[in-house]
Amino acid sequence: MTRKPRITAASLQALIIGLLTLAATEADAALQFLHTEGQNIVNESGQKILLRGVSLGNWLLPEGYMWKFGGRGDRPRRIEKIVSDLIGPENAARFWREYRRNYITEVDIRRIAELGFNSVRPALNARLFLTEGEHPHYVRAGFAILDNLVRWCGEYGVYVIIDMHAAPGGQTGANIDDSRNDDPELFSHPQNQDRLVQLWVKIASRYEDDPAVAGYDLLNEPLPERTGAAAKYKSQLEPLYRRITQAIRQVDTNHLIIVEGANWANDWSVFTKPFDPNLVYQFHYYCWDHPDHLNDISRYLRYRNKFNAPVWVGETGEKDNPIYWATTDYFEANNIGWSFWPWKKMDARNAPYSYRPPKNWDEIAAYSRGGGRPSPELAQEAFNQLLQNIRLENCQYFPDVVNSILRRVPGKVEAEDYGHRGLNVSYYLEDCSQKSKYYRRSEPVPVELIRSARNRWSSQQAIRLGSGEWTAYTVGSRQSRQFQASVRAEAATLPAAFDLSVNGHAQEIRMDQAKEWRELNLQPVTLSTGANQVKLRVTSGTVSFDWMRFE
Repeated sequence: MTRKPRITAASLQALIIGLLTLAATEADAALQFLHTEGQNIVNESGQKILLRGVSLGNWLLPEGYMWKFGGRGDRPRRIEKIVSDLIGPENAARFWREYRRNYITEVDIRRIAELGFNSVRPALNARLFLTEGEHPHYVRAGFAILDNLVRWCGEYGVYVIIDMHAAPGGQTGANIDDSRNDDPELFSHPQNQDRLVQLWVKIASRYEDDPAVAGYDLLNEPLPERTGAAAKYKSQLEPLYRRITQAIRQVDTNHLIIVEGANWANDWSVFTKPFDPNLVYQFHYYCWDHPDHLNDISRYLRYRNKFNAPVWVGETGEKDNPIYWATTDYFEANNIGWSFWPWKKMDARNAPYSYRPPKNWDEIAAYSRGGGRPSPELAQEAFNQLLQNIRLENCQYFPDVVNSILRRVPGKVEAEDYGHRGLNVSYYLEDCSQKSKYYRRSEPVPVELIRSARNRWSSQQAIRLGSGEWTAYTVGSRQSRQFQASVRAEAATLPAAFDLSVNGHAQEIRMDQAKEWRELNLQPVTLSTGANQVKLRVTSGTVSFDWMRFE
């Protein structure tokens, strides 16, 4: 008789630990140091890596708008003062320890990896790592937080781009850098530059041998034009970058150096030529126009050709799903990686995750605008609840947002978000002599506004195609399966018909009503795992298309 092996609780636990260790080892082994090769970022095996990530904003550098706060709470030091005023310094110190422990945890990093992102960009406040004042010292607790993040990312195969969001003294003189006096004292007080260099050397010394760190983003959005800071100080920017890089290279030759232009990262006239063999240039991309409009990136592509160096978008987002789909497709069609801002925030549905405001939060927010002081009991209860709400397991997930960022279904594909690879690849028109009036103004596919859908936050667009004209889309799916498909369309004249093809398999839809928007249900379609080719083609008449849906 064969005896079955007896599995004890201890042996089962040992097996689980062993499997987890193996999985972590394999994930860690998958991460290799990154370096530049011409206009690409590659790993040690020579494989091109396109960094597709999320920014961990509002964690180590709280931002007032994500707290629903007013001017008295628009930056970290003012938010901290509000918390201290309301619940006292000792309780406030305890709150911030728990806040930093709860806002981003290993669960967040595991989820980020599961969803298909491969990188994170934590926004650092320098004073969490190096104190202010005449005799600054390093803060062990700040480095412990960053150590944990880097370790988790190594375990789950996610790269870390360390972002100096608030440098000593402040690099912008605005709320986003936690400046004390609304002045970019990083540039007006030279000792702050010394401290910044020392801090970067400390960080680089700590992670010099860790491949989970992709690189060092030296300064976030320095020197805006509207305050006069750019005109006054931008001649100092590239020399400061050179100085920091030279100091980092004394201790760390393994990691990318990432530099941003002046004026919210986007004025690249400050750059002369690459000064390090592993240099990446960064811009930020937000589309806040109304009606919606995709901003042109051709000037950055010209700089890329001039410098023969990679380009990366360190921040994009803060809008809605049609823009998200279009922008990441636009970047990747031009060999540009990106980081979505932010991963989570309060009471919003245009980020991957949102957390609920605590009970009576409106009274806390009113105090930040000069309103009356809430009672200590009310405030303490609200801040305690916030510590629970920010944990990922208590947040609301928006799959439509993530699917739009990563351009996959289930969900909607807006008709105006056809590909970015040009005539005869992403679209065909009989006449390409005119440019679109809306949305994609450098291209000829006619984009029209659906006037009834206008609002102050976003606009709704449609495209209009004539007989024989088409637009093409690349649509991702995480599994091979059937989807219920529908198209919202309007015929300008009758007879009208179009076909929808998926990976070469087409079905025709005839339209029997003119000048009336209708959602037309199609036969189920099969999408394969990975990228699928979808095409809308008008076979007779003229048809306007709002969106396709695959559920």
